[in-house]
Amino acid sequence: MKTNLPDKLYYSIGEVARAFDVNASLIRYWEQEFPIIKPKKNKKGNRYFTPEDIKNLKIIYHLVKEKGYTLDGARIALTTNSKISETISLIDRLEFVKAELLKLKDSLVEKDIE
Repeated sequence: MKTNLPDKLYYSIGEVARAFDVNASLIRYWEQEFPIIKPKKNKKGNRYFTPEDIKNLKIIYHLVKEKGYTLDGARIALTTNSKISETISLIDRLEFVKAELLKLKDSLVEKDIE
């Protein structure tokens, strides 16, 4: 799963929602359901997510949206499986390698046509 977020200290809820292609309300709901998501809030109440929050949201997104876990199941997996973040980072790296290999394949096919 690719989020396409720039390197920053804080991300607004709109940026996070666009990166995950979900509604901001879902991000707010996950914030209530999962204690590991703790965005900073300013005096107005605007949420600002740290890179650590983004990493945790990636894990939750993977479990709930890609693997089909229920929220309770995802919560249990987060507490019992200590290697889940390593698994998610490995999946991200493999997806990057796959994308690069597909680009290479496409460029080779284009050269064969010419």
